Amino acid sequence: MASDLDDLARALTALGCPPGKSPEMAAQLDRRAGQLAERTGRSHDEALTHLLRLMAGGWAAQNAAAAGSFPS
Repeated sequence: MASDLDDLARALTALGCPPGKSPEMAAQLDRRAGQLAERTGRSHDEALTHLLRLMAGGWAAQNAAAAGSFPS
């Protein structure tokens, strides 16, 4: 399990998560994926993929806004 969380933390960092926060965020994301999977009937992996896509989109928008390239 720790290896999975380490892998998830590295993936979060690659997507734009601040490196110092990625281990904590990985644990929270893993817990939330479990809750989402239980509630929706998705697999844990499907729920985790969905959440990662949402987070990546949020960081991309945040970085675009910071760079001044956000569409108006």
